[in-house]
Amino acid sequence: MTVGAFVWRPWAVLGGFALAAGASFAYLAADFGTLLGLESARQMAQFALGFVPPDTSPEFLGRALTGAAETLAISALGTLLAALAGAFLALPASGRWGRWLRAPARLVLNVLRSIPELVWAVFMVLAAGLGPFAGCLALAVHTAGVLGRLFAETLENTPPEPAAALRDAGSGATLAFFYGTLPVVMPQFTSYALYRWEYNIRMAAVLGFVGAGGLGQMLYVSLSVFKTHEAATLLIAMIAMVSVVDLLSAWLRRFLGRSGA
Repeated sequence: MTVGAFVWRPWAVLGGFALAAGASFAYLAADFGTLLGLESARQMAQFALGFVPPDTSPEFLGRALTGAAETLAISALGTLLAALAGAFLALPASGRWGRWLRAPARLVLNVLRSIPELVWAVFMVLAAGLGPFAGCLALAVHTAGVLGRLFAETLENTPPEPAAALRDAGSGATLAFFYGTLPVVMPQFTSYALYRWEYNIRMAAVLGFVGAGGLGQMLYVSLSVFKTHEAATLLIAMIAMVSVVDLLSAWLRRFLGRSGA
Protein backbone atom coordinates (compact mmCIF):
# COMPACT_ATOMS: atom_id res chain seq x y z
CA MET A 1 0.00 0.00 0.00
CA THR A 2 2.86 2.33 0.81
CA VAL A 3 4.60 1.49 -2.47
CA GLY A 4 1.46 2.26 -4.43
CA ALA A 5 1.05 5.61 -2.70
CA PHE A 6 4.71 6.40 -3.44
CA VAL A 7 4.25 5.55 -7.13
CA TRP A 8 1.05 7.55 -7.60
CA ARG A 9 2.03 10.66 -5.66
CA PRO A 10 4.35 12.13 -8.38
CA TRP A 11 1.69 11.58 -11.05
CA ALA A 12 -0.89 13.31 -8.88
CA VAL A 13 1.43 16.29 -8.46
CA LEU A 14 2.17 16.44 -12.20
CA GLY A 15 -1.54 16.16 -12.94
CA GLY A 16 -2.25 19.03 -10.58
CA PHE A 17 0.39 21.18 -12.31
CA ALA A 18 -1.09 20.31 -15.72
CA LEU A 19 -4.58 21.29 -14.59
CA ALA A 20 -3.26 24.54 -13.10
CA ALA A 21 -1.40 25.36 -16.32
CA GLY A 22 -4.47 24.65 -18.43
CA ALA A 23 -6.67 26.78 -16.17
CA SER A 24 -4.11 29.59 -16.35
CA PHE A 25 -4.09 29.57 -20.15
CA ALA A 26 -7.89 29.64 -20.19
CA TYR A 27 -8.10 32.42 -17.60
CA LEU A 28 -5.52 34.61 -19.35
CA ALA A 29 -7.04 33.95 -22.79
CA ALA A 30 -3.55 33.41 -24.24
CA ASP A 31 -3.73 33.81 -28.01
CA PHE A 32 -0.73 31.97 -29.46
CA GLY A 33 -2.21 32.26 -32.94
CA THR A 34 -1.74 36.03 -32.90
CA LEU A 35 1.69 35.73 -31.31
CA LEU A 36 2.95 33.33 -33.98
CA GLY A 37 1.15 35.01 -36.87
CA LEU A 38 2.88 36.64 -39.84
CA GLU A 39 1.70 40.15 -38.93
CA SER A 40 3.20 39.90 -35.44
CA ALA A 41 6.47 38.62 -36.89
CA ARG A 42 6.54 41.49 -39.40
CA GLN A 43 5.95 44.13 -36.72
CA MET A 44 8.60 42.67 -34.40
CA ALA A 45 11.12 42.46 -37.25
CA GLN A 46 10.40 46.05 -38.26
CA PHE A 47 10.89 47.22 -34.69
CA ALA A 48 14.13 45.23 -34.29
CA LEU A 49 15.58 46.68 -37.51
CA GLY A 50 15.23 50.13 -35.98
CA PHE A 51 18.03 49.23 -33.55
CA VAL A 52 20.52 48.58 -36.36
CA PRO A 53 23.25 49.77 -36.41
CA PRO A 54 24.17 50.54 -32.78
CA ASP A 55 25.54 53.96 -31.93
CA THR A 56 29.32 53.54 -31.84
CA SER A 57 30.34 57.16 -31.55
CA PRO A 58 33.21 57.61 -29.04
CA GLU A 59 31.20 60.12 -27.00
CA PHE A 60 28.25 57.78 -26.51
CA LEU A 61 30.45 54.72 -25.93
CA GLY A 62 32.12 56.63 -23.11
CA ARG A 63 28.74 57.43 -21.58
CA ALA A 64 27.67 53.80 -21.93
CA LEU A 65 30.86 52.64 -20.20
CA THR A 66 30.22 55.08 -17.35
CA GLY A 67 26.62 53.83 -17.05
CA ALA A 68 27.80 50.21 -17.00
CA ALA A 69 30.29 50.98 -14.22
CA GLU A 70 27.53 52.75 -12.29
CA THR A 71 25.15 49.80 -12.69
CA LEU A 72 27.89 47.39 -11.56
CA ALA A 73 28.62 49.56 -8.52
CA ILE A 74 24.92 49.79 -7.60
CA SER A 75 24.53 46.01 -7.74
CA ALA A 76 27.77 45.24 -5.90
CA LEU A 77 27.25 47.69 -3.04
CA GLY A 78 23.55 46.83 -2.76
CA THR A 79 24.36 43.12 -2.55
CA LEU A 80 27.11 43.70 0.02
CA LEU A 81 24.81 45.75 2.26
CA ALA A 82 22.08 43.14 1.83
CA ALA A 83 24.43 40.30 2.77
CA LEU A 84 25.47 42.08 5.96
CA ALA A 85 21.87 42.95 6.91
CA GLY A 86 20.64 39.48 5.93
CA ALA A 87 23.29 37.77 8.04
CA PHE A 88 22.36 39.94 11.01
CA LEU A 89 18.63 39.21 10.62
CA ALA A 90 19.28 35.52 10.02
CA LEU A 91 20.54 35.06 13.57
CA PRO A 92 17.20 35.81 15.29
CA ALA A 93 15.25 34.30 12.36
CA SER A 94 17.01 30.98 12.88
CA GLY A 95 16.34 30.99 16.62
CA ARG A 96 19.96 31.70 17.57
CA TRP A 97 18.88 34.59 19.81
CA GLY A 98 15.96 32.80 21.41
CA ARG A 99 12.74 31.29 20.10
CA TRP A 100 10.67 34.36 20.99
CA LEU A 101 12.57 36.47 18.40
CA ARG A 102 12.22 33.92 15.61
CA ALA A 103 8.70 34.83 14.46
CA PRO A 104 9.17 38.66 14.49
CA ALA A 105 12.47 38.36 12.60
CA ARG A 106 10.90 36.12 9.96
CA LEU A 107 8.04 38.58 9.60
CA VAL A 108 10.52 41.37 8.91
CA LEU A 109 12.26 39.23 6.30
CA ASN A 110 8.93 38.39 4.67
CA VAL A 111 8.00 42.07 4.43
CA LEU A 112 11.38 43.06 2.98
CA ARG A 113 11.35 40.48 0.21
CA SER A 114 7.62 40.60 -0.54
CA ILE A 115 7.71 44.25 -1.66
CA PRO A 116 9.23 44.36 -5.20
CA GLU A 117 12.44 46.22 -5.91
CA LEU A 118 10.64 48.75 -8.10
CA VAL A 119 8.39 49.76 -5.20
CA TRP A 120 11.37 50.05 -2.87
CA ALA A 121 13.10 52.14 -5.54
CA VAL A 122 10.20 54.60 -5.63
CA PHE A 123 10.39 54.94 -1.84
CA MET A 124 14.15 55.42 -1.95
CA VAL A 125 13.98 57.98 -4.76
CA LEU A 126 11.54 59.98 -2.65
CA ALA A 127 13.81 59.66 0.40
CA ALA A 128 17.28 60.00 -1.15
CA GLY A 129 16.56 61.68 -4.48
CA LEU A 130 17.20 60.54 -8.03
CA GLY A 131 20.42 58.71 -8.71
CA PRO A 132 22.38 55.52 -8.02
CA PHE A 133 22.20 55.80 -4.23
CA ALA A 134 18.44 55.23 -4.35
CA GLY A 135 18.90 52.18 -6.54
CA CYS A 136 21.56 50.80 -4.24
CA LEU A 137 19.29 51.17 -1.20
CA ALA A 138 16.32 49.59 -3.00
CA LEU A 139 18.37 46.54 -3.95
CA ALA A 140 19.83 46.29 -0.46
CA VAL A 141 16.45 46.35 1.31
CA HIS A 142 14.77 43.76 -0.92
CA THR A 143 17.80 41.47 -1.17
CA ALA A 144 18.31 41.58 2.61
CA GLY A 145 14.94 39.86 2.97
CA VAL A 146 15.87 37.19 0.43
CA LEU A 147 19.35 36.50 1.74
CA GLY A 148 18.22 36.69 5.36
CA ARG A 149 15.73 33.88 4.77
CA LEU A 150 18.29 31.76 2.93
CA PHE A 151 20.93 32.38 5.59
CA ALA A 152 18.47 31.53 8.36
CA GLU A 153 17.58 28.20 6.75
CA THR A 154 21.27 27.44 6.30
CA LEU A 155 21.91 28.11 9.99
CA GLU A 156 18.96 25.93 10.99
CA ASN A 157 20.34 23.01 8.93
CA THR A 158 23.92 23.37 10.19
CA PRO A 159 25.13 20.48 12.40
CA PRO A 160 25.40 21.77 16.00
CA GLU A 161 28.21 19.40 17.03
CA PRO A 162 31.25 21.65 16.26
CA ALA A 163 29.86 24.62 18.20
CA ALA A 164 28.65 22.36 21.01
CA ALA A 165 32.11 20.82 21.31
CA LEU A 166 33.67 24.26 21.67
CA ARG A 167 31.15 25.27 24.34
CA ASP A 168 31.82 22.04 26.23
CA ALA A 169 35.52 22.91 26.14
CA GLY A 170 34.81 26.19 27.88
CA SER A 171 34.36 28.56 24.95
CA GLY A 172 31.69 31.26 25.06
CA ALA A 173 28.65 31.23 22.79
CA THR A 174 30.05 33.96 20.52
CA LEU A 175 33.41 32.28 19.99
CA ALA A 176 31.67 28.93 19.49
CA PHE A 177 29.58 30.50 16.71
CA PHE A 178 32.53 32.19 14.99
CA TYR A 179 34.79 29.11 15.13
CA GLY A 180 32.29 26.25 15.12
CA THR A 181 29.37 27.42 12.98
CA LEU A 182 30.50 30.29 10.76
CA PRO A 183 33.25 28.35 8.91
CA VAL A 184 30.67 25.68 8.04
CA VAL A 185 28.05 28.06 6.65
CA MET A 186 30.32 30.68 5.05
CA PRO A 187 30.72 28.87 1.67
CA GLN A 188 26.94 28.56 1.39
CA PHE A 189 26.45 32.19 2.44
CA THR A 190 28.95 33.32 -0.20
CA SER A 191 27.32 31.20 -2.90
CA TYR A 192 23.89 32.67 -2.14
CA ALA A 193 25.31 36.20 -2.17
CA LEU A 194 26.97 35.63 -5.56
CA TYR A 195 23.74 34.31 -7.06
CA ARG A 196 21.89 37.38 -5.83
CA TRP A 197 24.62 39.64 -7.19
CA GLU A 198 24.05 38.18 -10.66
CA TYR A 199 20.34 38.85 -10.29
CA ASN A 200 20.88 42.34 -8.89
CA ILE A 201 22.93 43.41 -11.91
CA ARG A 202 19.90 42.79 -14.10
CA MET A 203 17.57 44.42 -11.60
CA ALA A 204 19.87 47.45 -11.22
CA ALA A 205 19.39 48.08 -14.93
CA VAL A 206 15.60 47.86 -14.53
CA LEU A 207 15.59 50.22 -11.54
CA GLY A 208 17.05 52.92 -13.78
CA PHE A 209 13.59 53.26 -15.33
CA VAL A 210 12.38 54.90 -12.11
CA GLY A 211 15.35 57.23 -11.85
CA ALA A 212 17.82 55.04 -9.96
CA GLY A 213 20.73 55.70 -12.30
CA GLY A 214 22.96 53.43 -14.35
CA LEU A 215 22.36 51.88 -17.76
CA GLY A 216 18.64 51.51 -17.06
CA GLN A 217 18.11 55.24 -16.75
CA MET A 218 20.09 55.86 -19.95
CA LEU A 219 18.04 53.20 -21.75
CA TYR A 220 14.79 54.75 -20.55
CA VAL A 221 15.83 58.17 -21.84
CA SER A 222 16.94 56.76 -25.21
CA LEU A 223 13.71 54.83 -25.73
CA SER A 224 11.59 57.77 -24.59
CA VAL A 225 12.96 59.94 -27.41
CA PHE A 226 13.07 57.03 -29.91
CA LYS A 227 16.88 56.96 -30.15
CA THR A 228 16.89 53.25 -30.89
CA HIS A 229 20.51 53.19 -32.09
CA GLU A 230 21.63 54.41 -28.68
CA ALA A 231 19.32 51.89 -27.04
CA ALA A 232 20.97 49.10 -29.05
CA THR A 233 24.40 50.10 -27.74
CA LEU A 234 23.10 50.12 -24.17
CA LEU A 235 21.50 46.69 -24.58
CA ILE A 236 24.79 45.29 -25.91
CA ALA A 237 26.58 46.80 -22.92
CA MET A 238 24.08 45.15 -20.55
CA ILE A 239 24.49 41.74 -22.23
CA ALA A 240 28.30 41.99 -22.13
CA MET A 241 28.36 43.08 -18.49
CA VAL A 242 25.97 40.34 -17.34
CA SER A 243 27.89 37.69 -19.30
CA VAL A 244 31.22 38.69 -17.76
CA VAL A 245 29.79 38.74 -14.24
CA ASP A 246 28.09 35.36 -14.78
CA LEU A 247 31.41 33.82 -15.79
CA LEU A 248 33.22 35.43 -12.86
CA SER A 249 30.55 34.34 -10.39
CA ALA A 250 30.53 30.77 -11.72
CA TRP A 251 34.33 30.62 -11.39
CA LEU A 252 34.18 31.94 -7.83
CA ARG A 253 31.55 29.37 -6.83
CA ARG A 254 33.63 26.55 -8.30
CA PHE A 255 36.71 27.85 -6.51
CA LEU A 256 34.85 28.05 -3.19
CA GLY A 257 33.46 24.55 -3.76
CA ARG A 258 36.96 23.14 -4.29
CA SER A 259 38.25 25.06 -1.27
CA GLY A 260 35.41 23.71 0.89
CA ALA A 261 36.07 20.18 -0.27
